[in-house]
Amino acid sequence: MAQRRWLQTVTRHALPLLSSKPTTSLKPLPHLLAPISLKSILSPKPLQQFLYTDPTLFHARSFSSSSRDDSENEEDEGEEGEEEEEDYDSDSNEAEVDDVTVSDMKREYSAEEIEAEAAAIGYKVMGPLLPSDRVLKHREPVFAVVQVGSHQFKVSNGDCIYVERLKFCEVNDKLILNKVLMLGTSTQTIIGRPILPDAAVHAVVEEHALDAKVIIFKKKRRKNYRRTKGHRQELTRLRIADIQGIEKPQPKVDPKQKMAAVKQQEKVAVAA
Repeated sequence: MAQRRWLQTVTRHALPLLSSKPTTSLKPLPHLLAPISLKSILSPKPLQQFLYTDPTLFHARSFSSSSRDDSENEEDEGEEGEEEEEDYDSDSNEAEVDDVTVSDMKREYSAEEIEAEAAAIGYKVMGPLLPSDRVLKHREPVFAVVQVGSHQFKVSNGDCIYVERLKFCEVNDKLILNKVLMLGTSTQTIIGRPILPDAAVHAVVEEHALDAKVIIFKKKRRKNYRRTKGHRQELTRLRIADIQGIEKPQPKVDPKQKMAAVKQQEKVAVAA
């Protein structure tokens, strides 16, 4: 039964081949034209003799269904190339902007520019503090109101204040705060209009530090929008050394202490 089915399938596939005429494009197989003998069938031969490879029968097939697909692919590739070029241009522009900002931040200032910007803020750099300078010695009680940047401070001798970071000064530098709005002692007060040109407050830079962190939280209701950021302000700590521009009061001496000092001198003279 199986052999009968096999013969039927063979004859069904072989009849169309035998009935059709040979064409010029197809070449007959050489092993079919040659006479086949029983000895040639029984003797083992390599498989390559039964295989016929004609290069004209095999051709490369493109996977695109039509030329329209090829043109669409080329257009897509062109658009992708343009997008990549635009991305590259945007990246290069951003890099140029970053380079410009960095160069502006790290640019070198001349002495005139440093002096002008420091004067606009309200101070002047006098140089580093020397070991021979006695800036923190005891002085008479005098107060002053100075302006540094956009903030005003009431200071006295020996006070410590925190201001926004000053650009052109380092630790242990001597400064002069020249925007003095008011001076005062226990006996007199001088008010500027708006500043006192002859007054000056001497200070020393002690430290550049960061303020405590401030949390910035933003929220929009029903919008799924929440943003949390932290900020630490850069500060400079100044120590007030001296206040000039006003007559300082003479230190008061207690009369009892004066009498005790006179008596002690008399005792020393008698003993001698």
